Amino acid sequence: MWCLKTLTQLCKNSLTSANTNYTCIAGLKYFPPPIKYENIEKVERPKLRIMERQPQHPPNLRPPKMQKRLRYMRGPELVHNELLHKQYAIVATGGGRLRWGHYEMMRLTIGRKMNINTMFATWRVPAPWQPITKKGQGQRMGGGKGAIDHYVTPIKAGRVIVEIAGKCEFVECKGFLQQVANQLPFQATVVSQQMLDEQKLDEERLARQNQNPFTMKYVIQNNLNGCHRWLKPVDHKWFGKHL
Repeated sequence: MWCLKTLTQLCKNSLTSANTNYTCIAGLKYFPPPIKYENIEKVERPKLRIMERQPQHPPNLRPPKMQKRLRYMRGPELVHNELLHKQYAIVATGGGRLRWGHYEMMRLTIGRKMNINTMFATWRVPAPWQPITKKGQGQRMGGGKGAIDHYVTPIKAGRVIVEIAGKCEFVECKGFLQQVANQLPFQATVVSQQMLDEQKLDEERLARQNQNPFTMKYVIQNNLNGCHRWLKPVDHKWFGKHL
């Protein structure tokens, strides 16, 4: 085993024998200016509030049942697809349903991991409101619609789920937001306002520089190669972008 003194002596001998000249140069380092958080307002409750498990109906009203209505999950989100605080958020990239357990998972995980002195979180989705019915195991077919089992919130692609804002950078909150996004029942991603702006500019640039006239929209609208025989109605509406 080589001791530290022996290794140091060998290094000195090798540097001396090599006759290497070293010149010390003092350079000017560049550090980016700190981010100014001038328009950030501190809220009273920085953590996410508890969502109700089911909607509250009047005592004299029987809870209404509902059909599946899968159209509530298909297609892009056209309203709640932008960030209000212009900082960071979890955005759905596919359709699905949120149950009450997913709300609690997001609330507890974000509440434990985020710094309440510099950050605050806000919901961008309502509490579960759509009833899902279910029949008991072993029952015969027929007999009417089953009883309400639980309530969900349908989500479309592009919907903002949770927003994080405050005096913080993207690196500070990306870790626990990605942990939450991985446990959701649909595909979701963590984004910042800068990422959304760049994505929008890239889409506009690709559409502007496209030289191929046979886009998916042109092909479907003109029934090229008889594609109307096997296309779905949702393809005629969104031109193959959403399932």
